[in-house]
Amino acid sequence: MILRQWSARIRTADEARYVAYIEETGAAHYAMTEGNLGFQILTRAEPDGISTITTLSWWADIEAVKRFAGEDYQRAQYYPEDDAFLVERTEFVEHHMVRTSQMAGVN
Repeated sequence: MILRQWSARIRTADEARYVAYIEETGAAHYAMTEGNLGFQILTRAEPDGISTITTLSWWADIEAVKRFAGEDYQRAQYYPEDDAFLVERTEFVEHHMVRTSQMAGVN
């Protein structure tokens, strides 16, 4: 199993709207892709009025990741309205091989 991690920074005031936007775009794209095992969207507000937003998505294998992101799968995927929200973005995502996992009762 592969964990794909992406992070960016937004204005904290935009957090709820941007999470909804991610659910409509990237998360919906994850869910439609064969081999996606699930995802989470995380936020962390900082005192400076900026929040870090992170998506964690789990994939059956690297081929499933490529079905989502294409052959250049290490590059972050962005959608048209991202520019209206993001104050800082990453060009690349991280991929991790999941060696062990236990998540009882996680929603």
